[in-house]
Amino acid sequence: MRHRVKGRKLNRTASHRKALMGALATSLLKHKRIRTTTAKAKEARSFIEPLITKAKKDDLHSKRQVMKVIHDKEVVKELFSEIIPKIGDRPGGYTRVIKLGNRIGDAASMSILELVDYNDVINKKAEEKKEKREEKRKAKAGKEEKEKEEVEEAKVVEEIPKEEEKNKE
Repeated sequence: MRHRVKGRKLNRTASHRKALMGALATSLLKHKRIRTTTAKAKEARSFIEPLITKAKKDDLHSKRQVMKVIHDKEVVKELFSEIIPKIGDRPGGYTRVIKLGNRIGDAASMSILELVDYNDVINKKAEEKKEKREEKRKAKAGKEEKEKEEVEEAKVVEEIPKEEEKNKE
C-alpha cells in the first residue's frame, strides 16, 4: 500500500533523480517552457514551485538555498532579477502543465511545463519566427518572379527566302 507516499521515483536512483530535477528546474527558468514527459513535468512542478517561493524572500539565505539546486549563476540572477518581480504578487501556482499526447517512439505521454506569466513572451517569439518565415517566402517568390522577368521572350522572325527578299526591294 502506498498510503501517504509522496513523489515519483521515475525509475532512477536518488542522486540521479536529484540531478534530473535540478536540470529540469534550470532549463525551465532559463527557457520559460520545456517539453518533457508528463510524470517528469508533474514532479518538477512540485520541485520548482517551492524554489520560486523561497526566491520571493530575496535575501542571502534564500539565494544560497536556490543555488544549492540551480548551479547556473546566470539563471539564478535571472530568477531574482526578472522572474520574481514579474510573478512576485502571485500566491503560488507559478507553473502550468499542458498535455500534448504520446511520443511516437515509446508512446510516453508528453507535456509542456511552462511558467504561467511568460506565456506572452513565448507567443511573441513564435510570432517573430512566423514573420521571418513569411518574409523569406515572399523574398523567394520575388526572386522567382524577377528571374522570369529577366528571361526575355525571343522575337520570332520568319525566314524569307532570298528570292522573295530581292522581289520586295
